[in-house]
Amino acid sequence: MSKEKLYLFDTTLRDGAQTPGIDFSVEDKIAIAKMLDDFGLDYVEGGYPGANPADTAFFTENRTENAKFTAFGMTKRAGVSTSNDPGLAALLASSATAICFVAKAWDYHVRVALGCTNEENLQSIEASIKAAIEVGKEALLDCEHFFDGYKANPKYALACAKTAYEAGARWVVLCDTNGGTLPGEISEIVQKVAEHVPGKNLGIHTHNDTEQAVANTLAAVRAGVRQIQGTINGIGERCGNANLISIIPTLLLKAEFADKYETGIDHNKLKEITRLSRAFDELLNRAPQEQAAYVGASAFATKAGIHASALLKEPETYEHVPPGSIGNSRHVMVSDQAGKSNFLAELSKRGIEVSKSDPRLDTLISLVKEREAEGFAYEAADASFELLARRSLGGVPVFFQVESFRVGVERRFNAIGEIVTVSEAVVKLNVAGEQFLSVSEGQGPVNALDSALRKDLGKYQSHIEDLELVDYKVRILNGGTEAITRVLIESTDESGKRWWTVGVSDNIIDASFQALLDSITYKLMKSDAVV
Repeated sequence: MSKEKLYLFDTTLRDGAQTPGIDFSVEDKIAIAKMLDDFGLDYVEGGYPGANPADTAFFTENRTENAKFTAFGMTKRAGVSTSNDPGLAALLASSATAICFVAKAWDYHVRVALGCTNEENLQSIEASIKAAIEVGKEALLDCEHFFDGYKANPKYALACAKTAYEAGARWVVLCDTNGGTLPGEISEIVQKVAEHVPGKNLGIHTHNDTEQAVANTLAAVRAGVRQIQGTINGIGERCGNANLISIIPTLLLKAEFADKYETGIDHNKLKEITRLSRAFDELLNRAPQEQAAYVGASAFATKAGIHASALLKEPETYEHVPPGSIGNSRHVMVSDQAGKSNFLAELSKRGIEVSKSDPRLDTLISLVKEREAEGFAYEAADASFELLARRSLGGVPVFFQVESFRVGVERRFNAIGEIVTVSEAVVKLNVAGEQFLSVSEGQGPVNALDSALRKDLGKYQSHIEDLELVDYKVRILNGGTEAITRVLIESTDESGKRWWTVGVSDNIIDASFQALLDSITYKLMKSDAVV
């Protein structure tokens, strides 16, 4: 039996752009549109041409090769003809191959927000859909507030959907704009709508205000819709949109959907979804959500020793899908709760082979538990764990030694009378018997220390030129000004590899120094630098 097609509509660049703290430039939009297009989505909605300079510039040319490049905008205003509405004109003149019109489907909003009659709103829907089709563009209607509107006045909400379909809209999208509808309600209402508008012409657009946007989307698919709207990593206003990064693997890997439906994304492309999710977060300059479904760093992580033992024998015991199917990987963490199975798995993954009966393994386990009692967190610091393990089991080359360091902070008035804070670090290094003294200023004492450490590493300098620190986290482990501080540092290089290191001390600068030192040492070890 042939499978039905489910169409994936991405609104990251439009609805996702309403996320607090996110402001896409034209260059950002171009880069993201290419990522989405390459991944295999059917529609890429790029924004609202005419509404702001960035969106207008973005729509001066078609930005996708395979996906339908979609513009978003309102239907024409009531009382104005299609030829005299500037907003509609901008949509029709754009480079978009499809237009998603938004219209109120709740009569309450028609009265309050639009200030027109219900009939005038229907006329605007019909005229706008026909105008788009006349200029050769695919027309869609986003029925805003549809589910709340249906519950308040089902006859009018249905009239909005039917008017768009009968005018020639390819898709009539039912939107849970306020995000408060529950899966059972979604299913029941979609089934009722499908009696008037065929499911092959229905779409679903859910918001995540009750943490059920994905569940609501899947409920709508079960009830008959065939287009799914959402965003990458679920971004969007308030609590966000349905997360396509969670929905797509579910459609492809869960038999209920995989046996009935197909999408434009095959299983080879699905293996790139973890990379897509993390690359998108990188572009936004934010840390990926570690516990994100399917793609998070902890999505296939286990900490308890008994779980790890079973997982190594039969992965299906604790994994609902193979992590490699979505480009993720299994992570058996080491911590004070871990048993030998955890340690053996993590060591093997790092190319360190040791027998379960080797007394050095018991020593390493005891050392990890002892140091975690002091505040270290090796489950979150993979590189520091590997360095500790190699030092315990086989040794790590001594590339350089820090003989001493000093960090100073001065708060003073500058030449024009402004108060400024200046940080300076001095580091004395011994590299292969050669002495180095590095002095550097920075934006804060840790930045100054980092700059001084990496300013001149002698014969190893070329190995760390591409080293970059991308995240810095501080955790106070107990109260008071004499508190113990844990510092976690995330590093990366031009290969794209990332690693975490940890330091613990009653001095935040010293804790930072430990983590920085581990980061540089790990980079040199992985670069095969020769002592």
